[in-house]
Amino acid sequence: MNAVREPLRNYLITQSQNPADLLNAAARLFGGSITTSPLDGLCSGDHELRGVAAHDFAVGYFASPLDVRVASAAGRGSYFLNIGISGAISATRGSLQATLDEATAGVVNPGDTQELRPLRSSRTRFVGLRIGAPLVDQEFTTLTGHPPVSTIRFEFALDMAKSKGRAVRLLVRSLLEQLDSGDLLFQRAELQRSQLRCIVTALLLAQPHSHTGELRDGPQPGHPRSLRAALAFIEANLTEHISLGDIAQAANCSQRTISSAFRDRLGLSPLSYVRNLRLDRIREDLLASTDHVGTIAYRWGISHLGRFADAYRHRFHELPSDTAARR
Repeated sequence: MNAVREPLRNYLITQSQNPADLLNAAARLFGGSITTSPLDGLCSGDHELRGVAAHDFAVGYFASPLDVRVASAAGRGSYFLNIGISGAISATRGSLQATLDEATAGVVNPGDTQELRPLRSSRTRFVGLRIGAPLVDQEFTTLTGHPPVSTIRFEFALDMAKSKGRAVRLLVRSLLEQLDSGDLLFQRAELQRSQLRCIVTALLLAQPHSHTGELRDGPQPGHPRSLRAALAFIEANLTEHISLGDIAQAANCSQRTISSAFRDRLGLSPLSYVRNLRLDRIREDLLASTDHVGTIAYRWGISHLGRFADAYRHRFHELPSDTAARR
């Protein structure tokens, strides 16, 4: 992003020495898709936000020394891509840590909470891009021939120095330059959406995520009948105990055949698919319901809370109780 020193110069939202103005402006820009709070109180300094919002995306330029916690909405909310322009930010996403700067960006999934602490050695400035989850699902479907069976979850740190990361950076830079050009052509929603789709496609191909295995061989035809039957059976019986034999019987094929179909098409085993889908449903309920964690887990067929908590932390980088605490 080093070629774009002052992006969105004509889209000033706030410029203030009151950090509360920055937090309120960020909430408005991203339309309720995030909640923000200071980590160590409201610090003095210069706080600036410029930004543009549309139906599928919002992009903001942040210049501020404020340490902040940012929680993104769960469910089918939004993804966020934070790209440094100058300075550096010590960032965490759950148990993951990274230093965000011009060489390393951060990717945040729906439901994730991140903590951003600008390093004080230089003025920290970065661009935050919000991408609607339906657009990510749509581009994944275009690449694979089928929609994702569960929420796509990206790894945190994106290396912008490598070729794939540079492609993402160049596409984001192009979007910013189009917005800054003042040309009415680039203000058209159709052109902005086309540019955003390119960014999403590059991100899906550049950054490892929970469905990367399905992109290994490029576009795929639709699922075969046996796999569709297996997926329908799992969806209908997710609250019950499901064995590999049950799935194979529903698909009217052998266990080996249905296991191969899952690995070839979805990049994971049938029982791993069941586990991930069940964890996704539990996470959605934890954020939407006031029921106890154990009550929700048992409702979705969990029989051992200790193993469940370990699996949940491995998938979402936080404990179920941490998710429930954000309700």
